[in-house]
Amino acid sequence: MITILSIETATSICSVAVHQEGRLLASAELYLEKSHSSSLSLLIEQLISHCDLHLADLNAIAVSGGPGSYTGLRIGLSTAKGLCYALDIPLIAVSSLDAMSFHVQHYGPEQNGLLVPMIDARRMEVFYKALSPSLKEIEPLSNLILEENSFDKFTEKYSTLYLFGNGAEKAYKLYQQKGNFKILEDVNPSAKFLGHLAFF
Repeated sequence: MITILSIETATSICSVAVHQEGRLLASAELYLEKSHSSSLSLLIEQLISHCDLHLADLNAIAVSGGPGSYTGLRIGLSTAKGLCYALDIPLIAVSSLDAMSFHVQHYGPEQNGLLVPMIDARRMEVFYKALSPSLKEIEPLSNLILEENSFDKFTEKYSTLYLFGNGAEKAYKLYQQKGNFKILEDVNPSAKFLGHLAFF
């Protein structure tokens, strides 16, 4: 049975999760305004214990490959690398944007809709990409300063633009009055999504 520990530190929410055969066993998260470094190892230890597992039971570790906070990503990656080296298991880097999009597939987006995951890059800037509901890449990862006409190139072609991630919160103010935008407020970068995508 393949057991994967996932680590997500791209934003101020530090989360970890354990999946077996792609099924979520348990997860834990903390909101941290400052560095994840002091809490991440303890969070992992507590979660592994909660699952009645040992580190030696892990077959792989999935870690956020970004985009997001440079410091947070560096801490997550260095922790994951250290564990993989000690346990001699593979490290799987997963895009936080792709992992969120994989999860949103279960919301049943319209066939002619467009998935637009976003991660906050401060002020009115976001990291984003655009994908079809089947996860075909329509626009690659890029950074964008949000303006009222930022997505005009998509609005005529696609029936609904699904915006999600912690960058979508500020997009909501700009696009809430536009009929073909839908904000999925409860979808943010999470280790719960990483492990599922890493397995499949």
